[in-house]
Amino acid sequence: MEDTAKPTRLTDSDELETFLERHEVALVEFYTNGCSKCQAMEPVLGNVARATDVPVGLLNPGDDIGLVERFDISSVPTLLLFADGEVIDRRAEGFVSADDVTEMLETHVPNAVDG
Repeated sequence: MEDTAKPTRLTDSDELETFLERHEVALVEFYTNGCSKCQAMEPVLGNVARATDVPVGLLNPGDDIGLVERFDISSVPTLLLFADGEVIDRRAEGFVSADDVTEMLETHVPNAVDG
């Protein structure tokens, strides 16, 4: 079984597709290098990954610009929650606390959140 206790770095759409195929539900942060809010999200997402059964991926869409259009990424960080490869929720309001991310997961995947 793959370790879901820490975020997985993804480099392009092919790796994203593989990640989504391997996980029924997954949370992916779209970020850019040099974005302070994105950097602040990384430990939050690490905590979320450890506290839930939801795998977390980190992806810089600047490395695969087609992803920007495909997922309508207009700001970073953007969090997309996928189920069966389809986006079922998104957060694109900047920094999001671990509690807010966990609440989003509880709404859509209640069995994936401990306690």
